[in-house]
Amino acid sequence: MAVTGCTKCIKYMLFFFNFIFWLAGGVILGVALWLRHDSQTSNLLILQFDDQQAPGTFYISVYILIAVGAVMMLVGFLGCYGAIQESQCLLGTFFFFLVILFACEVAAAIWGFMNRDTISKELINFYDSAYIKAMDVSGSASKDSAIKVLDVFHKTLDCCGKGDDTALFLQLATTLCPTKSPEDFQLRSQSCHYKLIELFSEKLYVIGLAALVVAVIMIFEMIFTMVLCCGIRNSPGVY
Repeated sequence: MAVTGCTKCIKYMLFFFNFIFWLAGGVILGVALWLRHDSQTSNLLILQFDDQQAPGTFYISVYILIAVGAVMMLVGFLGCYGAIQESQCLLGTFFFFLVILFACEVAAAIWGFMNRDTISKELINFYDSAYIKAMDVSGSASKDSAIKVLDVFHKTLDCCGKGDDTALFLQLATTLCPTKSPEDFQLRSQSCHYKLIELFSEKLYVIGLAALVVAVIMIFEMIFTMVLCCGIRNSPGVY
């Protein structure tokens, strides 16, 4: 082994952090796959009526998360192997990929912050479009499909209406929301608008928390990688 003393300690600390990084990549990949196949979100995002598809912006962040998780596992393995082998080439490659990942994560965090309300708003607009069609007294061709869309929303989210429902909707509520009592419509927590905001706020909170933990690990890894590379370069047995 070329390194000794404190640098050797850094080597094993880097190996430990890379192992944690590799595990974190596996966890993120698992969480992303869960978010992709979660019954609540998938039931809503596959809906369509009147040639209008439910917006899939949420899946963009999920697919990015899947890619990040897979790359993290690959990079984590590269870092572990490079640390144990004390290879400046492998550690340099690892550091390069780490910087790229960190930059992508910061960019994704900025995008997510700027669009944090977009996902729920898009689905709320989709719900409202179906709501208006379902209330159409003229009996349009798309009314039945709109009612079916509302039924999926109501059953999936255990909600009913927008929270400021018209008298016409309240008359049809026993048909559209058979499990709800008249008193339920006075509660904000029963509003589908409220439930959609709550649902995606929770999902985005999970994504944000995972990104924060990974960012902290990345910072430590970049520091340890630079220190270890300098230690290897300055070791007596390395020329």
